[in-house]
Amino acid sequence: MRRSLSPRVECLGLMLLALLLVGAGLGLRQVQNVDEERFLGVALEMLHNGSWLIPHRAGEIYGDKPPIFMWAVAFFAWLTGKPNLALFIPGLFSAVTVTAMVYDLGRRLWNQRIGRIAALLYLATYQTYSILRTGQIDSFLVLFTTLGLYGLARHLLLGPAWRWFYIGCAGMGIGVITKGVGFLPALMLIPYAYAVRKDWPGVVAMPGQARKWWLGLLVMLAAIAVWLLPMALSIVFNGSADEVAYAREILLRQTAGRYAASWDHREPFWYFFTNVIPQYWLPLVLALPWLVPAWRRQLKKRDGRVLVLLGWVALVVLFFCISAGKRKLYIYPALPGLVLAAAPLIPWLLQRWFKQRPRLQRVFPALVVGWFVLWFARGVIEPISDGANPHVAIMEQAASMTHGADLVLVQWREGHWLYARQPIVHFGMAESTVEQAAQWLREHPQAYALVPDDVLARCFKPEATHELGETSRAEWSIVGADADNGKCHPGQPEHVYRFSWD
Repeated sequence: MRRSLSPRVECLGLMLLALLLVGAGLGLRQVQNVDEERFLGVALEMLHNGSWLIPHRAGEIYGDKPPIFMWAVAFFAWLTGKPNLALFIPGLFSAVTVTAMVYDLGRRLWNQRIGRIAALLYLATYQTYSILRTGQIDSFLVLFTTLGLYGLARHLLLGPAWRWFYIGCAGMGIGVITKGVGFLPALMLIPYAYAVRKDWPGVVAMPGQARKWWLGLLVMLAAIAVWLLPMALSIVFNGSADEVAYAREILLRQTAGRYAASWDHREPFWYFFTNVIPQYWLPLVLALPWLVPAWRRQLKKRDGRVLVLLGWVALVVLFFCISAGKRKLYIYPALPGLVLAAAPLIPWLLQRWFKQRPRLQRVFPALVVGWFVLWFARGVIEPISDGANPHVAIMEQAASMTHGADLVLVQWREGHWLYARQPIVHFGMAESTVEQAAQWLREHPQAYALVPDDVLARCFKPEATHELGETSRAEWSIVGADADNGKCHPGQPEHVYRFSWD
């Protein structure tokens, strides 16, 4: 009889696999999109100006997201001295840690084999690869939502385990100050309460423990206060009007306001079912025609574990379906719960398939290995094919052409600020118009402006400009005060921001 690996050794092996898959090509990856440029720039500006409680973007307060992810990127940038590497380390850390939690939870809820299958399903899913390899907040958020899932499941399904419950609550609190939806694991309490009320096996009833349950809420609030309390005190005692507006923006508009009446990424209710799940939950989604009837049979048998996990996944997806604003990555926190619910059925499903198609049994291991090898190979090839961020060359050209003079940014993107090689001037992310740039150059003739060609002729003579090239879906040119056509007189800007990297 073959002796199986110990759970610790097997867990370490799966964590190493996560490290290889998500870390493939790590030193080759470059910042490639506006989100990555923004988060890396905000993190580096924290190191630059020491403003840790209130994030800034080129001197202007950045009020869209809490700072936890940027703190992590700043820490790794300080530790490694390599910003392009630091941006992707939080996702790599999440990959290794979440894999371990999924494995351990599957092992405890069922057995070691199911834990292994759950971890492999998690790593094999396309959405895991596409999110954890990016410098996105969601690559770090999943660490805290899964910690919440793990802690609550240890308590609700394997408990009582109040210590793990409080750890899960703390994870949710840190998740909230990473991105507002960090509380999602708390939705598990809804199917759990139903299962307890109906006396389903597989869940642990804990009556008469109201104080301990409410303490979990206090733990979550205490974790949120790690950032929120010092930020609030700083604003109360020393806050400017802009900082007060930031608190209102981040606490109200970017959370409840954005969910209730999203102004961006608006999609129909069924968006995740038609545009996300069929592609991003591959290969697991291919098994749904067999898994759904099997789950139905398990629910008829009153399996509380399946009810709580599947009920939670359904509630997370429903939560994001209700909001008008949707992005492909929003439902990713539900994936660990889904693979845990599916893993116990995979041996039965494979046995059924192998019985019907004996040849499949021989080639299946090769298919699994090939799937992971392809992800690893893509991780190495993709950064090479992507090449360097085009903003790098544009901003180097601009600095050379203007001899390092002040550069006014018009309709700028985060890459212009992140890769600036000279002092930059702007009037706010939304207010940096070509009219304001013309007025500024008139008053500061030694400065230059970086202007997209499609708005250039409003205020400048095209024949007096110097073309730079294309990036951020626009052609860009450098103009000086001598290019002014005299047509723009917008008045003084409300804000003027100056910024330069050391």
